[in-house]
Amino acid sequence: MWIYSGLFISALSSATLLPGSSEVLLSGLAMADNAQFVILWAVATFGNVLGSCINYWLGINLLRFESAKWFPVSPQKFSQARLHFSRYGTLSLLFSWVPVIGDPLTLLAGVFKVRKRIFLPLVLIGKGIRYAVVITLAVGVEQLF
Repeated sequence: MWIYSGLFISALSSATLLPGSSEVLLSGLAMADNAQFVILWAVATFGNVLGSCINYWLGINLLRFESAKWFPVSPQKFSQARLHFSRYGTLSLLFSWVPVIGDPLTLLAGVFKVRKRIFLPLVLIGKGIRYAVVITLAVGVEQLF
């Protein structure tokens, strides 16, 4: 049980703006004897999606501080971000798993108020596929079946 808890925490923190890498832990656990691939995949995916939901929530609440002096984005940069996000659309959330750009994408989805019923499936699909690929690469296709 501790193994799954550790994987969940690692996956959750990896999806937030905090640094982390759950792929290494997931790969190691997948290569262990008697690994339960589906459970590992589900725990990692759920934790990572929950971390993205935290970013989404932060994005929703970020605009309350837009007029504060410490706010990190100028109005001009904010307009540029809105333009880029609207240009590439919410489908860019399928790439929320990509290092460096994925976490800000989920934050921007909150800032620009992407509907949850659109946000959640796109993030779940992207992150679920990513973890399935990580497990497959770690153990090889023949061991999965």
